[in-house]
Amino acid sequence: MKRILLLLIVMFPFFSCGKKAALPYETDKIAAPSGGEVGIVFIKHGSLALDYNDFHIQIDPVSKQDGMTIDYSKFPKADLILVTHEHFDHLDADAVKTLQKGGTRVLLPQGSFDKLGFGEVVAEGDSFEVEDFVRVDVVPAYNTTEDHLRFHPRGLGVGYVLTIGGLKVYVAGDTELIPEMAALADEHLDVAFLPVNQPYTMTVGQCLDAARLIRPRILYPYHYSDTPVRQVADSLADSSIEVRIRQMQ
Repeated sequence: MKRILLLLIVMFPFFSCGKKAALPYETDKIAAPSGGEVGIVFIKHGSLALDYNDFHIQIDPVSKQDGMTIDYSKFPKADLILVTHEHFDHLDADAVKTLQKGGTRVLLPQGSFDKLGFGEVVAEGDSFEVEDFVRVDVVPAYNTTEDHLRFHPRGLGVGYVLTIGGLKVYVAGDTELIPEMAALADEHLDVAFLPVNQPYTMTVGQCLDAARLIRPRILYPYHYSDTPVRQVADSLADSSIEVRIRQMQ
């Protein structure tokens, strides 16, 4: 009897709450204009998880990143999955399938759809009212430097502007500084994720120019590998942009 009682006491924490166990990643919570908070989980590289009012969003979920394995079965099932493009560090069929449940929407560009075999194809300029508190706008993402065009030619990938409870979040995807970013200056972005790792995405200088152009309230450099992103924070220290460095190598 004592043995059974001890076993029940040990097991109780696992059954006392329906929520998933705490995950070993950095997280932030940002107040949403409509009330409540948008939670952000900084998983790795280009992989992010966002949640608001028990609505769960996964962006570019990938199970293996630079020797690190992400167990997506420990995350809540996703209501919405966004894929920016088809490269292996952004599209992982196993991760997507692990996160799916009945009713999960998967938005992705054509090349990613061709590889994954399912989802809703998106293109620049598309907009989706996913819920009354979640809107997704699809924006361009591509390389502009001549000898880097082969990495991300225009049409391969996209970026996303999410409006979640009134909070505007720009996830740029794999892109350099592009002319279309000028339109985002009028969006009053609360949060921007800008990639910083040449030759594939931006240099530190391009990231700074992009940040000054779109003027987000909070900037997260991401997808940065070995890039010295502290330079971004130092260079914008006297600006109105708050730069937050998280583990997104």
